[in-house]
Amino acid sequence: MNKTKIFACILALSFSFSFVNAQQIEALGALEFSPEGVLFVGDNVSGAIHAIDLKDESRTKEKFEVNLYNVDAHVAAVLGTAQTHVQINDIAVHPKSGEVYLSVTRGHGIDALPALLKVNAENQIINVDLATVKTSSQVLNNVPNGSQQFVLRGTMAPPTLKEMAKSKRPMRVLSILDMEYHKGELFVAGISNEDFCSVLRRLPYPFNGKESISNIEMFHIAHDQYETRAPIRSMLVKNIDGIDQLVAAYTCSPIVLIPLTELKDGAKVKARTLGDMGNGQPIDMVAFNMQGNEMLFVTNNSRMPQVIPLSGLNNAKVVTEKDFERGQKSDLGPVLPYGPMGKAVMFVGSSLQIDLLNEWQFVSLTRDAQTGSLDLETVYTMFPNKLNNLTAEMDFPGYTPPKQNK
Repeated sequence: MNKTKIFACILALSFSFSFVNAQQIEALGALEFSPEGVLFVGDNVSGAIHAIDLKDESRTKEKFEVNLYNVDAHVAAVLGTAQTHVQINDIAVHPKSGEVYLSVTRGHGIDALPALLKVNAENQIINVDLATVKTSSQVLNNVPNGSQQFVLRGTMAPPTLKEMAKSKRPMRVLSILDMEYHKGELFVAGISNEDFCSVLRRLPYPFNGKESISNIEMFHIAHDQYETRAPIRSMLVKNIDGIDQLVAAYTCSPIVLIPLTELKDGAKVKARTLGDMGNGQPIDMVAFNMQGNEMLFVTNNSRMPQVIPLSGLNNAKVVTEKDFERGQKSDLGPVLPYGPMGKAVMFVGSSLQIDLLNEWQFVSLTRDAQTGSLDLETVYTMFPNKLNNLTAEMDFPGYTPPKQNK
């Protein structure tokens, strides 16, 4: 090969690499790590996924706890802004170092800026300089444009300011809601700009510009209807009934299964509804081991977290509208919760985001029930709560534990 052709090949490779990396990071939302330490970040402003190479993390994973109370105030101090100008969007634990990464929005509206922070074993918050890390990006197809907005839902009373503000949000903020990395592919849950807008995308990694988009339909027990717009909120890939399937949670809060083999470009996929936790919105889903059994821990913005044995999803009955009396169903009715939904567990406060810190502990971004503070704290998988807000018999002087029955 002559020098001219060699130069042309080098130039082409250089152009290809720079094209993949040229997408500016405009927002940091959902986070997902690969086992090797690549951090995938959802950017709902630019409609892109960014892959940040953090594989060369020097610290080895060790046991440590993260306990930062009023964490948004600490983040604000690191970023040099006011606490009210900080929003923490997601958390993820580095698979090698165990350090906790935070995706953050600094400011409001069009002036908001993204920030990536990490919390180390010494509970120090470090600002990751995005200009110095190796990043590749892929822009997603068919994301909603900035002018598409939600509608004001009909209510029995005049709408509140919060309800009106919700309706004015751009639909684009739901383009990327959750991500799951599995065997060299990134699965992305969110919405598209189509009328049948609930979609699952699958992207090979390293990114090569290819993208498969499947439209997702599912039967919603609480709403008594098939839905094609509301997107998946949280998901994991698990082997159920002998095949790899997405275990996914929707708003109000059905649990469904979707075989990976059905997620083909252009396919209209009907998810298999197994159950419904009841009304509310799932936020996060994480798998953990309890006494040798794999469990799913599902957080929700309107109810206590739910612990679901993964084994209960095997051979579970798939339900349709034919299995229920017609009409919407409330939590006070006899139907919900329905199916293999496990049990609700005590959690003092509301866990907004959660990840597995190590094999026996979660790290949770928690809104404290008593003070309202936003805390980043460690809780045990066997007993996922804190006792600081509870005053019970055992806290009084002179208490003696009861004798164990023999």
